Amino acid sequence: MNGFGFVLRRAVGTVITLLAISVIIYVVFYATPGNVAQITCGPRCSPEQVRQVTEQLRLDDPLYLRYWHFLVGILVGRDYSTGTSLEHCAAPCLGLSYQSDQQVLDIILTKLPVSLSLVLGAMVLWLVLGVGTGVLSAWRRGRISERVLTAVTLAGTATPVFVIGLVLMIVVCGELQLLPFPQYVPFTDDPEQWAWNLLLPWFSLALIEAAAFARLTRASMLETLAEDHIRTFRAYGVGERAIIRRHALRGALAPVIALNANNVGSAVGGAVLTETLFGLPGIGQELVHAVKVVDLPVVVGMVLVIGFFVVLANAVADVLYAVADRRVVLA
Repeated sequence: MNGFGFVLRRAVGTVITLLAISVIIYVVFYATPGNVAQITCGPRCSPEQVRQVTEQLRLDDPLYLRYWHFLVGILVGRDYSTGTSLEHCAAPCLGLSYQSDQQVLDIILTKLPVSLSLVLGAMVLWLVLGVGTGVLSAWRRGRISERVLTAVTLAGTATPVFVIGLVLMIVVCGELQLLPFPQYVPFTDDPEQWAWNLLLPWFSLALIEAAAFARLTRASMLETLAEDHIRTFRAYGVGERAIIRRHALRGALAPVIALNANNVGSAVGGAVLTETLFGLPGIGQELVHAVKVVDLPVVVGMVLVIGFFVVLANAVADVLYAVADRRVVLA
């Protein structure tokens, strides 16, 4: 029952957080000074089109009513007038791009697989490299190999992702010609080419994150290895490798799980540099384009989706954290 209550509390907290995020985003983008209808519609819109946008978004209503209709549109959908016909935007309706006359959700769904492919592939790499390096560094504490690993992780933390990406492209694709320059291929079209073309972007993003995971894992492992029950295992003659694999690693994984959730959620929208550098048509690159052309509905929709992934990732992390450390459920 404690476990169910814990999950229920986290679920309620997630919903409340998502509502709070939607309020903040709406106020920031739709309650700012200036002609919001003109900004939303675009500079080439006629006065009649601007008036139509004002009516559709109910910009003449009080702020709380405008937000309520915005929220209802997300939950149950809404209708948009295109001038000659009425178009229904099904739930979850994130609005209509007045620049391209496309529903914002459709735009996001075409870009999301690219960003998820980038982030999830990089996540596997940064966990393997980061956790492995952190465990090895803690195990070899005080030796030359530990100092080398520490120096490498510090250098990785301080290096921008675009520098690593450029170096990898110049060396791997240009000088050595081991890989082609990345060009996104959908997984459903050719899984092998999908992975082959994403290999460099994965490593560019993963090497930066792996450095943070290595430092955190090392600190957590050293703290766990200093606990009383670990000393007891050593006193009974349990081997160091068995202690690390069976006992110390699980206790050190809880903060790693929390960090990984934060990274996955934020990386979906934060991979702008990686997507732009490698020409990947994901959410990050589309968000940059939407900002350039002042496509306000697309910007708002994408910020909402990014916020959703951040909150969802942290909610999942809370559950996994509780699995790794049962004391969390009882808190």
